[in-house]
Amino acid sequence: MTAMLNSLATLMPKSWLRAIASLPGQNERSVLNLIEELDGALAREKGFPVYPPREQIFAALELTPPSSVKVVILGQDPYHGGQAHGLSFSVQRGVKRPPSLKNILTELEEDLGVSIEPDAGDLSAWAKQGVLLLNTVLSVRAGEAGSHINVGWEKLTDLIIRVVGCGPQPSVFLLWGKFASKKAVYIDLSRHLKVETPHPSPLSAYRGFFGSKPFSRSNAFLIQAGREPIDWAGSLSSLRGSDIKETVNG
Repeated sequence: MTAMLNSLATLMPKSWLRAIASLPGQNERSVLNLIEELDGALAREKGFPVYPPREQIFAALELTPPSSVKVVILGQDPYHGGQAHGLSFSVQRGVKRPPSLKNILTELEEDLGVSIEPDAGDLSAWAKQGVLLLNTVLSVRAGEAGSHINVGWEKLTDLIIRVVGCGPQPSVFLLWGKFASKKAVYIDLSRHLKVETPHPSPLSAYRGFFGSKPFSRSNAFLIQAGREPIDWAGSLSSLRGSDIKETVNG
């Protein structure tokens, strides 16, 4: 009974389950079958720590339901050192920032002219404003980056991107890295904005992530589309959200 209550199927937010099931070629049973297959793949990891904790695997979907998505930030897979908590690139307060997150916040400072607090790193406030912090793969074996690539997560995240792409309002897709870039085929560029760059890791950030201005470009697009911009720095610095909007508007 405990295993059933803790299954991935029961943890999947109902709003996303319904939205995915409504896509052409999908239904609730097909989505549940996919999630059960993923649960089976994780069960075979018995004896190996897996991140994030299974209760947090769908945290991004819980905090950002389909109807509220404005921006999708798409990465590769969760941090494999124990920092992951279900939101791509984010760490909980008090956890040391991984290098990719440091680079993201450096770009945020340069892009919007803000100063980020030294211990900031929890991006939950973004998620609550409509930023879907998604990875292409939603779990990882401890200490082994990319270890859960091709176990089936890509099928589910394809469907998630399709849901946003079919949504009634224009959205922004920030595709960071080659795995994220593969999702570009599901984005209708006549309706949405795509900002595709190298991954913000130290190995690639200097090849085009730095200087890409994803935050100001996202807000400019949202404002033009008649949607509320994201307060990117409000929870990470002392700068007020109204000041950030003034920065975006020039």
